[in-house]
Amino acid sequence: MYLSRFVSLFALALVAVGQDIFIPAVKKAFDDADIPEDIEIVFNPTALLEVSLPQTVGPPIILHAGIHVPRNDTAGPPTFHVVGNVGHGPFVVATVDPDAPTPADPTEAQVRHFLGGNFFNENGLLVNVTPAVSEFRQPTPPAGSPAHRYTFLLFNQSPEFNSQTLVNASTIVTNFNISQFASAVDLGNPIAGTFMLVAPDPAT
Repeated sequence: MYLSRFVSLFALALVAVGQDIFIPAVKKAFDDADIPEDIEIVFNPTALLEVSLPQTVGPPIILHAGIHVPRNDTAGPPTFHVVGNVGHGPFVVATVDPDAPTPADPTEAQVRHFLGGNFFNENGLLVNVTPAVSEFRQPTPPAGSPAHRYTFLLFNQSPEFNSQTLVNASTIVTNFNISQFASAVDLGNPIAGTFMLVAPDPAT
């Protein structure tokens, strides 16, 4: 029994070690990675967005800003938590890749990897009460590319979001612009975010 408890506690420690703890550290990671400039957003977070990627074996991977994650561990779909005094919602979560097809030649950026609204804060867990506009797409950086910055952003949801017609489930995911979209539907600036670095599968 003691060994079992020790293993369980160790697993919990592994889960907890990755999560973002300090808002200034997240902002610095975004700035150091040039994400606000490259996706044309103002990023002054007031809360922490926790993104958890489920794994077939073992505990989930919980992102901290700038963590490298093997592509095979990114199948998702992710679970989202928020830490901070942000209210009940609703919220919008967006995930974009500003590095497609490669960071040096991002002619297809941004790729929209997730867009969903009507998330509500249930004791920190963000619960989506309607289908996503764009379901989660696993990162697929092409062979030979350096790692891509897969960026998760949390917005306060505007009344205009549910009536928007710019994006739906069949809209092409390449050449998306989260800044223009957020402006068009009055989302304002993101209130939280994180990102992961994912390189191509070594087998490709």
